[in-house]
Amino acid sequence: MALVTETKKFGKKLKVGLTTLGSEHGFENLVQGAILAKNPVFDIVLIGKGHEDFESYEAKDEDEAHKIMEDLLDKGEIASCVTMHYNFPIGVSTVGRVVTPSRGKEMLLATTTGTSSTNRVEGMIKNTIYGIATAKSLGIEKPTVGIANIEGARQVEKILIELKESGYDFEFATSQRADGGAVMRGNDLLMATPDVMVVDSLTGNLFMKVFSAFNTGGDYEAQGYGYGPGVGEDYDRRILILSRASGAPVVANSLKYAYEIAVGEVNELARKEYGKAKEANLDALLNKLKEKKETSQSEEVKAPEKEIVTAQIAGVDIMDLEDATKELWKRGIYAESGMGCTGPIVLVNTDKKLQAEEVLKEVGLLS
Repeated sequence: MALVTETKKFGKKLKVGLTTLGSEHGFENLVQGAILAKNPVFDIVLIGKGHEDFESYEAKDEDEAHKIMEDLLDKGEIASCVTMHYNFPIGVSTVGRVVTPSRGKEMLLATTTGTSSTNRVEGMIKNTIYGIATAKSLGIEKPTVGIANIEGARQVEKILIELKESGYDFEFATSQRADGGAVMRGNDLLMATPDVMVVDSLTGNLFMKVFSAFNTGGDYEAQGYGYGPGVGEDYDRRILILSRASGAPVVANSLKYAYEIAVGEVNELARKEYGKAKEANLDALLNKLKEKKETSQSEEVKAPEKEIVTAQIAGVDIMDLEDATKELWKRGIYAESGMGCTGPIVLVNTDKKLQAEEVLKEVGLLS
């Protein structure tokens, strides 16, 4: 009955795989993680080097272990699998899961490995969808979304606002800093302000390493649930990633994570979430983003006569700064770009600030 309650279905127990080759801490570290994760609800299967306490499949190297893993997943012999250094196709990236030091609260990092798109902003939009799907697979019915204050954040925010207004139902988190907003500051990372923190994969990977190993000196990741499942629009293999530096506690948590997203059918939820986003005009918004960038790159604009610029306009993404100044120049408003304490700013003459803000809102560079 405990199994039925946990999985919401009758039948044999789910099996979660773990590949046991490639850890910087050796085979014993991975097995210790599996031993820590042993439970009456799901079974653990080792792939690579075996152990007497577990069902095992022998493999001579990581490539062979991955082939066995893929075969077992495709046949339904295992529901999900935890591994290291796996190459996902473009369009698939992993949603990490950390426990923040400030509040001891869990937070998803969307995403931490893989490439959702070769376009940074498009990738972060997709990461948002993947993060929401993963949160829902863990039982969070209405996950809140925050956008890390990195390059591309303001562009992502604008597109997500349009997507929400067009019918894609999700909730923004609000920064706990005094200025609020959906763009999260570093403090919000430590406080786990949102359920899902949206980042690009490289930044997410860096955050994962810091959250996982900040108290160990860096060579042993002791905290959190690992780099998470690979999620995509139409991707069905439930493969979760560990770092080669992940310690036994993270291995154990990752196996638990693998079980939870298998029960929650993260792949099916991702397909549904992506479908809802498409119904809300996702493709058109992403195409508009690409067209705007192509136009701005080919356009030559001459700056008007220089004047004193002391008024600051915040909220323009760093990737849009050049476009913002060009748009103002085209309207006869002299502008320069700069960097304030909360991020990039556009500098204009004090008398022209309101006019400049209206122009930037009109062309969609300011929310």
